[in-house]
Amino acid sequence: MSKQNPKDRLYSREHEWVVYYEDGTATIGITDYAQEMLTDIVFVDLPEIGRKVVKKATVAVVESVKSVSDVFAPVSGEVIDVNTALEETPELINQDAFGEGWIVRMRLSNPEELDMLLAAADYDEMLKEEKH
Repeated sequence: MSKQNPKDRLYSREHEWVVYYEDGTATIGITDYAQEMLTDIVFVDLPEIGRKVVKKATVAVVESVKSVSDVFAPVSGEVIDVNTALEETPELINQDAFGEGWIVRMRLSNPEELDMLLAAADYDEMLKEEKH
C-alpha cells in the first residue's frame, strides 16, 4: 500500500509532487502511487539544466520494466538542477519517491500556477476515486 502523501507539498492530477520554497524555486518528483504503478524503474531521462518548461509539458521520462512514462511539469519554469543520482540508481524513485528520488528543481516563472495544484488531502481523495 502507498505511504502517506506528505502534507508539505502540492500534487498534480498526473501524480507529480512539488515542494515550493520562498526563493521562488521548487523541487519536483513523482508520487509514491505513481512509482507503485510503474513498478521497477530502470532508467530516468533527465532534462538539461537551463531548459525552460511550460506547465503540463514533459520535463523528464521515467522508464520501468513495464512501461515508459512522461513526467509532466506541474508548474512552468526553468530547470536549475537535476537529480544526477538517478542516472546510476534510478530505483531511488521506487525506494524514496518523496525524498532521495526527487527528479528536478526549477525556478518558477509563474508561481500562481501552484494554486491549481492539490493539497495532500485532495490528492488522497482523488486517488480513492481513481482506485474505484
